[in-house]
Amino acid sequence: MQDMRNVYDILEERGFIKQMSHPDEMRELLGKEKVTFYIGFDPTADSLHIGHYVALMTMAHMQRAGHRPIVLLGGGTAMIGDPSGKSDMRKMLTREELDYNVSRFQSQMSRLIDFSEDKENGAIVVNNGDWLRNLNFLDFMREIGVHFSVNRMLTFECYKQRMERGLTFFEMSYMLMQSYDFLMLNRKYGCVLEMGGDDQWSNMLGGADLIRRKEQKPAYAMTTQLLTTSDGKKMGKTEKGAIFLDKEKCSVYDFYQYWRNVGDADVKKCMLLLTFIPVEEVNRLCDVEGSALNEAKKILAYTITEQVHGTEEAQKAQKAAEALFGGGGDISTMPTINLTAEDIASTGLKVTDLLVMGNLCKSKSDARRMIESGAVFAADEKVTDVNAVLDEGSLTDGVILRKGKKGFVRVLKA
Repeated sequence: MQDMRNVYDILEERGFIKQMSHPDEMRELLGKEKVTFYIGFDPTADSLHIGHYVALMTMAHMQRAGHRPIVLLGGGTAMIGDPSGKSDMRKMLTREELDYNVSRFQSQMSRLIDFSEDKENGAIVVNNGDWLRNLNFLDFMREIGVHFSVNRMLTFECYKQRMERGLTFFEMSYMLMQSYDFLMLNRKYGCVLEMGGDDQWSNMLGGADLIRRKEQKPAYAMTTQLLTTSDGKKMGKTEKGAIFLDKEKCSVYDFYQYWRNVGDADVKKCMLLLTFIPVEEVNRLCDVEGSALNEAKKILAYTITEQVHGTEEAQKAQKAAEALFGGGGDISTMPTINLTAEDIASTGLKVTDLLVMGNLCKSKSDARRMIESGAVFAADEKVTDVNAVLDEGSLTDGVILRKGKKGFVRVLKA
């Protein structure tokens, strides 16, 4: 059932809102008008990752409440790179690479965001490359640059952190570019609100201030919480890399397992920020301790996997996990190595080689250390010999190799 309350209250109750330029004004506006807002994404990779998901959920809540989203893809700003939270300059991509990444982003977003053209508040995709790539430098500096104080910019954390290492004018121009984006979206689409992660606060304030100066109109900035663990570390990283939304970069099973194994202290926050499960239900599921929290973790893992990958893929991942942990279900969907005759010959079926091949260990020396520490199991038997090999006859039905509690791969003969 759709929540008909002011979306400001929904976002606040679920823990999204971190900072807001004019909170009372903004809450009143969101309660009485349908506003156009935007969130920017720099397409520097060909897949979104879980760190972007809070922004997508913010956008989905806003759209469900009747507001109109603009997805601003930074085909222009990504050619410069944002210094926020970075210690080095970013690698610059070609236009072709950027345009390809833009197309991948939209297909991933469409699972949460409605881009229907016939819908009154259907989301629109805009690429800031359309106006930034052909800017005249002198015109831009005369119209925009005069409104920015270098002294004030240097008080912002994102620039202060870079001063000692060296900050280029190239990077300082990022704030001007992002502020200009907001101004352009305000002029073209009546956009009055920029939303995004809290690391963008200074850039967003610059844009709201620019509109108020240039257009003599109200404009607002709202930042949301970054996805962090209870001890302040960014979520979404594993030994295998980032938790991407593209199943070619992060298997659906690994995606599911990441949320299934999330820390006890983080379950409630993840449920509130990353799913649409009602707050009362989240409180009920999370108002327990210890192993009783497993039910909440299973629901979290299934729900977010279904949102990102669809019902069929979520069910497969769930069944694979049940097969592994509960003794039932379908193990055919588990991550699998199909060994060819060449693979069998080259590895000699040594467990150390297979752990590396299955991405459970980074190297053979890492695999040996894991075996010596007692963390490796083959078919539920602890592997104690670093030179252990699997029996080729057992590969017809498959052998499950396990590292610790969370790493699994099924080894089969192709």
